[in-house]
Amino acid sequence: MSEFKVKFRGVRGSFPVANKNFLKYGGNTSCVEVNVGGHLIILDAGTGIVGVGDELMANYIASSVKPEDRKPIFATILISHIHQDHLLGLTFFKPLHINSTRLMIFGSGSVENGLSKDLSELVFGKTFPLDLGDIACGIDIRNISDEQAILMKPDEKPVIVKLDGLKPGEDDVVVTFYKSYVHPQDGVMIYKITYKNKSLVYATDKECYFGGDKKFSRFAKNCDLLIHDAQYTTEDYLSPYSPKQGYGHSTYDMAVEVMKQAKAKNLVFFHYDPGYDDTQLNRIKEHYVSDNKNIFMAYEGLEFDII
Repeated sequence: MSEFKVKFRGVRGSFPVANKNFLKYGGNTSCVEVNVGGHLIILDAGTGIVGVGDELMANYIASSVKPEDRKPIFATILISHIHQDHLLGLTFFKPLHINSTRLMIFGSGSVENGLSKDLSELVFGKTFPLDLGDIACGIDIRNISDEQAILMKPDEKPVIVKLDGLKPGEDDVVVTFYKSYVHPQDGVMIYKITYKNKSLVYATDKECYFGGDKKFSRFAKNCDLLIHDAQYTTEDYLSPYSPKQGYGHSTYDMAVEVMKQAKAKNLVFFHYDPGYDDTQLNRIKEHYVSDNKNIFMAYEGLEFDII
């Protein structure tokens, strides 16, 4: 299936917002749904993942009257890092609680624990009625590192392979990544999804530098869609009263500079500060987006067809 579709499900950073002044762009935290080459990839498990799960469940139920004849749900979740705003929706992802669901979760957990133990301690158990081991679905949690890639062949489950010497087939989906240590405490995974010579780069919670980040620009070179952290305006970032430098997030200007250096075809601002309501984001849009058809403000429900 030659498709590469992207849908934004949660675009907010730090914590979710439920307020009438945040309806245009949305108040759910980070989650982007990607349907590519017959695979469902979910980038992060913020509260935006709840809506993904609800739709998957509706389709699952509609696939057959008899539960035993329904089409199982298969999904891959890529976790950028284990801060709570990127995990808040995971336990409420309804397919987790269906026996036939098969779920693979990839990411880089803390050095002392690893991803599986981190999720068990942070998301399940004491903070949820079920332990990770009590989840109904088949769940496979894997740690990943920079020298690896995830290979997704048609009609096969994803596998971790060595990046060196990787030779994907024409219909394969490849996920590459590297860990940036600019974001406290344990850094953040930057992901690139490639399919049929088209690519999407997902860089949330990525603080850049004035003048750009050369390593990241090389990683994102010529990508078709760059989803980039843009939590702060430059004024807030440099505020003499409450500066944000070192918090692990970028400004809109930083994201634009990365787009230029990487020669990305399209840029989407992402991971908005929870204090930025629709009025402020509209002002930001007017400044950065109005005169540039290749720059977009993320909002819940925004879609792209990369192929």
